[in-house]
Amino acid sequence: MLPTRCAGCGTDRTQLCPACRHALSASRPGPTLLPWAHAAAPYADPVRQLLLAHKERGALRLAGPLGEALGLAVRSALGPRAGLAPLLLVPMPSARAAVRARGHDPTLRLAGAAARSLRRAGLDAVAAPLLRHTRPVADQADLTAAERRRNLHGALTVLPRARRSLAGRQPVLVDDLVTTGASLVEAARALAAAGLPARAGATVAAAGPQRTP
Repeated sequence: MLPTRCAGCGTDRTQLCPACRHALSASRPGPTLLPWAHAAAPYADPVRQLLLAHKERGALRLAGPLGEALGLAVRSALGPRAGLAPLLLVPMPSARAAVRARGHDPTLRLAGAAARSLRRAGLDAVAAPLLRHTRPVADQADLTAAERRRNLHGALTVLPRARRSLAGRQPVLVDDLVTTGASLVEAARALAAAGLPARAGATVAAAGPQRTP
């Protein structure tokens, strides 16, 4: 019953105003601190506010435009390889407690939206949650890069159905945000340990400096 406000800037009567949509889609995707993982935009307002609204405040309709940005990052990360084989977007797994608290899995939702965006662009792409946690991990917010690597090392494994899902497809790791890259590195390790190496990684946003494409 309350009037809708833009999740990015607070403008009345729209959940995503034209200016914030432009800020999300106008950035040129490029490499992060991990050269094999590309981000669609820097982690700064209004993109930061859009991600938080989708993840923490249940603004589920933002999954579409955020997924489109993630799809652009996937294409940027793969470059000429994007159309060589069907794609499988593998989202970073969310802790079960976090999914229960939020009422949805935001990264899985973004992966599905990105796959639909890629299909509209003529690419064969699907998304599937193939990773799971093998043990609890500490909250990463206040950890240094080295502490994050130690916290996550060995924390992920590949589900048994992964080989069937990946048959003939290029796996691409996807997430909403990359900071130090520790989560993507651990996910890549888990896939490689199962004999299913990821071709690239992609995120909606990157915190900190991005490399020049």
